[in-house]
Amino acid sequence: MHSFLQDVRYALRQLTRAPGFAATVVVTLALGIGANTAIFTIFDQVLLRMLPVEGPKQLVRFEWTGGFQGFASSFGGDMKNYFSYPMYKDLRDRNTAFTGILAAVRSGVGVSWNNQAENEDAEIVSGNYFSLLGLKPVVGRLFNDSDNTAKGANPVVVLGYDYWKSRFNSGQVAGKTLLINGLPFTVLGVAPEGFHSAIDGYKPGVFLPISMSAAAMPWTAQRDDMNNRQSVWLTLIARLKPGMTRQQAETSLEPLWYSLRAQELTGYSAHSEHFTERFLRTHLSVQDDSTGFMPERADLRTPLLVLLCMVAILAAMCAVNVATLLLLRAAGRVREISMRYALGAARSRIVVQLLVEGGVLGACGTSAGIALSPIVAATLVRMLANNTDPTQAPYSASVDGRILLFALALSLLVTLVFSAAPALQFLRPRLAETLRQSSGTASRRSQRFRKFAVGLQIALSVLLLGGAGLFLQTLRNLRNQNLGFQTARVVSFDVDPLLAGYGDDRTAQVETTVLDAIRAIPGVLNASGTTDPEVAGNRSQSNFSVQGHVQAEDENMDFEASWILSDYFATLHQSVLAGREFTSAEVKGSPSVAVVNLTFAKRFYGSPQNAIGRLIAAGAGDKIKFDTTIVGVVADVKHGGPREVPGGMIYRPYLQLKQPVGLTFYALTAQPPESLESAIRERIHRLDPNLITANMRTLNEQVDLNVSNERTLATLAISFSSLALLMTAVGLYGVLAFATTQRTREIGVRMALGAQRSSVVMLIMREMALTAILGIGVALVAGFGLSRFFASQLYGVKPGDPATLAACVLVCALMVALAAAIPARRAASVDPMKALRSE
Repeated sequence: MHSFLQDVRYALRQLTRAPGFAATVVVTLALGIGANTAIFTIFDQVLLRMLPVEGPKQLVRFEWTGGFQGFASSFGGDMKNYFSYPMYKDLRDRNTAFTGILAAVRSGVGVSWNNQAENEDAEIVSGNYFSLLGLKPVVGRLFNDSDNTAKGANPVVVLGYDYWKSRFNSGQVAGKTLLINGLPFTVLGVAPEGFHSAIDGYKPGVFLPISMSAAAMPWTAQRDDMNNRQSVWLTLIARLKPGMTRQQAETSLEPLWYSLRAQELTGYSAHSEHFTERFLRTHLSVQDDSTGFMPERADLRTPLLVLLCMVAILAAMCAVNVATLLLLRAAGRVREISMRYALGAARSRIVVQLLVEGGVLGACGTSAGIALSPIVAATLVRMLANNTDPTQAPYSASVDGRILLFALALSLLVTLVFSAAPALQFLRPRLAETLRQSSGTASRRSQRFRKFAVGLQIALSVLLLGGAGLFLQTLRNLRNQNLGFQTARVVSFDVDPLLAGYGDDRTAQVETTVLDAIRAIPGVLNASGTTDPEVAGNRSQSNFSVQGHVQAEDENMDFEASWILSDYFATLHQSVLAGREFTSAEVKGSPSVAVVNLTFAKRFYGSPQNAIGRLIAAGAGDKIKFDTTIVGVVADVKHGGPREVPGGMIYRPYLQLKQPVGLTFYALTAQPPESLESAIRERIHRLDPNLITANMRTLNEQVDLNVSNERTLATLAISFSSLALLMTAVGLYGVLAFATTQRTREIGVRMALGAQRSSVVMLIMREMALTAILGIGVALVAGFGLSRFFASQLYGVKPGDPATLAACVLVCALMVALAAAIPARRAASVDPMKALRSE
């Protein structure tokens, strides 16, 4: 122990003698380890971390296959992840594989407290939700089966811990009353700290019982979801019985599932033999749910893996860069180490000393990296949460025990790599040769290693540059896409009277009053609204029949269906190709009309003009009534986002909707839309303080949110590649500067014999030219293969894009030239007489 402490003190003295060197190494390590730790912080939460509940490994969820007709409501993922409430009860009560099954769904509600109204995320859950997860309350109590007795009979609420802390200042809330969608709810208690939801990546402020789903989601009241087998909207999570495996549970459920599906089939009034066959060709699979059901996980998996690969490359560059710097420093200590060997120092003693010096540098760099990582992670959280308040994001930027362990393991690996380089150099010293020289020189082996290290850094830099270039091209291509509607000078926001306590009978009137108020604001050129906002990631599809069209077997007749207010196309400058827009006179009781897009018109009628006056109908079957007339055809839009290939779309007048719902409004402005946001809020607040104006942003900002994953990849890739270039330049400069110093006598002789300064410059520049060419060549080949891994993240650019690769090579060549310029200039300015005299 005494010897170790002595080595540490000696290492600190050595580093204090070269503060610039020490600072360079520590900063390099801090950036590499900090970036890796930050990316792993998010990677762990999204893909690895289990739910903070009791026995998460026993949790499973379900997915089904088979035919279906009815209504499907999802908050992400495939429809086959969701179930009807009657099916949930059947599976819960009749299975033999689980200790219990819970049901949950995401929603949004309006919460009023002390006369302050706000929109808040909510989770609607079964009564056994908290008990099945093994959770205990912080305050009061949580739901139990008595809180889920009958439809509309349980107006109670549980608060999320973070919501309780921020909104209620951690005060006593049990027994108090909140207004949720205008209805009084009694607070039972507060969920435990650290738990957000069984739906991973979601952070609800309130939990409501399923028996109150019609009050929480009033737009579902007409469907009677509590009794409707043809409405799937719940995700189910079960806990396996002790000793039961997922495969055994799946096998035990097979006969029960088939019998339940056969029972459901009888509920369809009319169905063909083909539909019957598809409906009963069904299977229920049991999936692992230890990390929670997260529909967005599939979209985030590849970007996070790409980022993790990038920071792994960065960590490798840090190790190689520091190893190069240590070798350069070690070259100046050859005489010192040789003298210690000559005085009887053991080889193990020298190696341990060098490893301790590397360990001290590694410890300092790791400490700085861990301190830096929450800052980088917080930036990444904001990107993934679409720049919202990080405290409201579902991910944390803090460093916990798992993240600290990862950082320490990475630090140990990197430290061993760069510490081993100087230690290996001094394993077999050439004492006689070294002590005869007046200064330390480097062996050919260490020179070759330094060149190899610089070549490796150049190759890794090209890899990162190539990725950054491809992601930047992708982001540019997506942003330059013609979406089919105007995004400039348009502001969007949501208003839902149902969340303010208005009934169905008044909702449409309130929405039209809001529209009139917006249009009256000075600077607003036009305004309209929709139930299905653009580039918001929403899907609102319905099944339609077309008069005169015979549906082929398995032909998809589901189309994006939007209910819109008048002047919608004029507001967004969406071209009307034939016919007309809707008018304010098209209300309930008037003939049903629709506008279709170009894709729909071409598919069924050949041209926009031929579609005018044709009839369609919502739904399918022999008894369908064709009662909706097509009055207009509009140009296609990329409704889902820039990557979307437009499909068929059907627009209908909002005022003909049987049960009106909340709308997303668009206002076209004559000035920057941000300048009118406060005026819009004030005008709506003046109509009714309980009306909540939510999600206000410009349409350009909405498009940016739609491509947030691509923006995150491009931004971080550029940052990492820039850092990699800087580290490579530092390493290259150090190697060339040292090589120039070592060759001072040679250069002096050359110049004394008549060599021109330009030839000396070329001599130095040639020193790394071959290494750079080899490194770039290897990187291009490796990059072309690796780019296939993230090809799904690209758009409008191929993995082997020649322009991008050429730009990477050019940037790297410029970096090599700049890094070599100073040593080359210094070599060319050598005075031959002084150089020869010094030798």
